[in-house]
Amino acid sequence: MKINFNHIFLMLVVLILAPSSHAIELFVDIKTKQIYTEDGPSRERLGTFERVEDKPIKAKSHAVLIKNRRRIREIENNKNQLDKTNKFTVLHKGDKDLALKIKAETEYLAKKIDLLEKEIQKYKGIKVKRRKGNLRLLSKVEKLEGKIKESSKTKIILDQKGLRAQSADGSFKFKIGGRMHADASVSNNDNFSENGSPAQANNGTEMRRARLAFMSTLYNVWKFKSDIDFADNKIGIKDFKLSYTGLDIFEDIETRITVGHQKQAFSRELQESSNDYMYTERSLMNILNAPVVDRAIGLNIAAYGKKWGAQTGVYGESISPNNSSKDEGWGVNGRATFNPILNNDNGIQKLIHLGIAGNYRETSQSAINSNRGGIRYKYETTQMSNLYPIDTGTITTIKNLKMLGLEANGVYGPVSLGGEFTQSWIDRNNGMSSLAFHGWYGEAALTLTGESRTYKNGVFKRLKPKNTFSLANGGFGAWEIAARVGGINMNDGAYKGGSMKNFSFALNWYVNENVRLMFGYDRILEINNSPLTKSSNGGKPDGLNTFMFRTQLAI
Repeated sequence: MKINFNHIFLMLVVLILAPSSHAIELFVDIKTKQIYTEDGPSRERLGTFERVEDKPIKAKSHAVLIKNRRRIREIENNKNQLDKTNKFTVLHKGDKDLALKIKAETEYLAKKIDLLEKEIQKYKGIKVKRRKGNLRLLSKVEKLEGKIKESSKTKIILDQKGLRAQSADGSFKFKIGGRMHADASVSNNDNFSENGSPAQANNGTEMRRARLAFMSTLYNVWKFKSDIDFADNKIGIKDFKLSYTGLDIFEDIETRITVGHQKQAFSRELQESSNDYMYTERSLMNILNAPVVDRAIGLNIAAYGKKWGAQTGVYGESISPNNSSKDEGWGVNGRATFNPILNNDNGIQKLIHLGIAGNYRETSQSAINSNRGGIRYKYETTQMSNLYPIDTGTITTIKNLKMLGLEANGVYGPVSLGGEFTQSWIDRNNGMSSLAFHGWYGEAALTLTGESRTYKNGVFKRLKPKNTFSLANGGFGAWEIAARVGGINMNDGAYKGGSMKNFSFALNWYVNENVRLMFGYDRILEINNSPLTKSSNGGKPDGLNTFMFRTQLAI
């Protein structure tokens, strides 16, 4: 007996897909070969057939629809293959009953498949409609959902830059850093007298800087920084500022607006971090700068191009509280830099840096810093020596101050040269004569291991060793030597605030990007109008030698 093979295949599919909560008995008429669900004359029972599932077909999720569509395609492909063969030979040709059963099952399953295909066509229609009407929208939604899922992830990073946390898209960042400067200093040839009393430099150790820094980025464009110093077992606020960096109106120009306690826009030497400066102490010129244009509360606007930079700001006074009933003073200053040459050829830095800065400050009834009676310029050989070779004492009745600064530096590979000059004018009240002071320095440096000094936005950064120090791998870190000559003159006519010249030498070992060991030497070359005299003969206190050592950790 020959049976339609397509009907058999459809019957098997329905047996797999049909609901399972009911059983059906089938009977075949021996004469007419028709299939019935009830017994009767000339009918022979074929058997009981169960369905796998008895749940109504409902609209399903997107994922389930896709799964059903795949199953339909598989069924259709199999049907196409079976349609090529319209005959089927039963293994037991003589088994007439088996042939009748197969035929009955085939007809029943064919009807069930027709019903299922009609239901699935409904799903197909829904799917096609969604694709046609919402394909672009669905694509955008899926991308947005992916971004939201990624942005919810926080990345934690611990490396040479400190402990950092940031959102997956980088819009929010947080960093913990800090610095440790552990110093030791020794002086000789320092047997001096001051006003008839012995005066010598203190030898010993100190924690020059012990800072904990917190930095954060909000919404990509807001930058916050706090830098708290715990040196001398005291708490002092250094940087405490908020910056907005979202004003990049012009291409390749970085802009920044900063509010808070910050360094003012004057002098490359003063703006450079102590983590990056080549010497343990700043130059004699800084005697004029530090009391006037160091950190203060104010507003600063800065812009930087590829080969230039400019910033200006208006400032009140430092973060120290005003304990008097008088109004604080205020100041305005600006600094501009230009690089006629700035390039890096195969790791060889070549640059020329030129800069100019100006400052004007109105005082508050002769109050300009924590000394409310006026301003005092003095030079201490080291932070811990308590020895001041030159000291103007307090200058009172100040009306205003004006300052001009000039800068020049050049770098060619491991060699660098540079210097600065500052002129300061002090206008005074009550008929007092105005004063004019100036300071300067010149320096040269050589990196013995070949690295170039890094440079960004008008200031230099510390060296980054090509090979960090390692006993296991044979690295030596980076080695640097530097020499500097500086001078200060605070004598003006009858006013004798003192003048001085000194020589400084530095040998620095950059163990890695975070650790630096420093040796410094300083010698007074020339000094006039000093409050100190030699105890032996009452002569000038020249020839003072100071040796300095520092272990630096910067993160």
